Amino acid sequence: MNKFDKDLCSVQEARDLARAGHKAAQEFATFTQEQVDAILENMKEAAEKFSVCLAKAAVDETGFGKVADKTYKNHAASTLLYEEIKDEKTVGIIHEDKVKKTLDVAEPVGLVLGIIPSTNPTSTVIFKAMVALKARNAIVFAPHPAATDCTKKAADMMGRAAEAAGAPKGIIGCVSTPTMEATNELMHAKEVSLIIATGGPGMVKAAYSSGKPAIGVGAGNSPAYIENSADVKHAVSQIIASKTFDNGTICASEQSIICEESNEAAVVEELKAQGGYFMTEEETKKVCGLLFKGGSYAMNAKFVGRSPQMIAEAAGFCIPHTTTVLIGRQTGVGQGNPLSYEKLTTVLAFYTVKDWEEACRLSIELLQNGIGHTMSIHTNNRDIVLKFATKPASRILVNTGGSQGGTGISTGLPISFTLGCGTFGGSSVSENLSPKHLLNIKKVAYGLKDVTTLFAEDNSFSHPELEEPIDSTATLQNSTQTTSTPVEKDVDFSSDELTELAEVVRKVLSRMNS
Repeated sequence: MNKFDKDLCSVQEARDLARAGHKAAQEFATFTQEQVDAILENMKEAAEKFSVCLAKAAVDETGFGKVADKTYKNHAASTLLYEEIKDEKTVGIIHEDKVKKTLDVAEPVGLVLGIIPSTNPTSTVIFKAMVALKARNAIVFAPHPAATDCTKKAADMMGRAAEAAGAPKGIIGCVSTPTMEATNELMHAKEVSLIIATGGPGMVKAAYSSGKPAIGVGAGNSPAYIENSADVKHAVSQIIASKTFDNGTICASEQSIICEESNEAAVVEELKAQGGYFMTEEETKKVCGLLFKGGSYAMNAKFVGRSPQMIAEAAGFCIPHTTTVLIGRQTGVGQGNPLSYEKLTTVLAFYTVKDWEEACRLSIELLQNGIGHTMSIHTNNRDIVLKFATKPASRILVNTGGSQGGTGISTGLPISFTLGCGTFGGSSVSENLSPKHLLNIKKVAYGLKDVTTLFAEDNSFSHPELEEPIDSTATLQNSTQTTSTPVEKDVDFSSDELTELAEVVRKVLSRMNS
């Protein structure tokens, strides 16, 4: 009975939030660019002020990651994002083409539903709230049950900051009792215009099946290829810094390292020098038994975002306290090679190949388990970069870490915590989500040509045969002459017969055109 009561209450709460959000969205749609930008600045300042306490709340509740790194993610989702989008026009005329005489007019989509994961809860709330309100939308959040409190704290903080700067009441809402029923209610609520789904494949599929426009993101399984022209020390430092960032909870983080036989010794030596621990075959089996539940390749949440020391201790072997990542050698992809799948923690697979062509094939195989997301390449050879640009990943990162590069923190990509995978991975977008994806763009188009003189003024349109009158009887005679039985040239038709034949032709042509 208690479970039923909880579900019933959560559904009612979802309905109330949807109605309040819809009302706020309607009012917010009338705001000017100056009003919107003032609200966004206040949200940014509040998020920066509470970045550390929100990070602590997330680590305390979920057990995932590190406080310092989650603090920086909150900083990136607020301050760095704000600096990037603060001058972006999202109200009224946002672009004009004076040659083609067109205007782009921005309109908000309305109320957005943001589904929040447990791996990056507070930073994702901050990010989605910022991009939603920048585009003059309201937003309501559906938290992951394992990150309810910290998600609610982040949403409430952003909501208070927005309303203090003049935003309508209810502009940011959050379910306080998350259930599947509440999330489902929001997905199908008539007030919700768009869904941004960040979470497991089941949740993303449900969003796309809701009948609403949705932007979903798939799983990542990013390989990092260290090509033989790469600066090995720099490449390893980027990979280690990325994989240890918040203990690997970002889906763009590296999952596998690929090197060549020619530079394997240098790569292994550098990995060890930077804290990489190469597990024995037996240790690798023990770790895989912990990471993946019941023989499947779905990761055990207990070991998401954990330190290598915690994982090794649970697996029953000792590692140095200076260890940064656990590394297990793999010989293939798929069955029998568990580390070839996504591992949102401090564990990496390691592969050695003969040359870049074999690295190409292996990368494609690995990406099948995280298709459309991200891959990294470390090289000083531009031709190799161009060859790898054809791989089925929406982000090809060069000489940088996957976590920071994929989210735009260390690259020129838009700063984002929602990374589209394109049609490769079943996503509606292949880019990093930004305010432009949360706008309806209307087109105003002036006439460039006089529609009454199109034929005469179009030099590329030349059909002189249209100037000759079309004789239906001639058409009939020509068509009959193509049959196997020739028609005598001197056959004469009476006027009545010609009239009857012409009527038959007219009816045939009429049926063909209808």
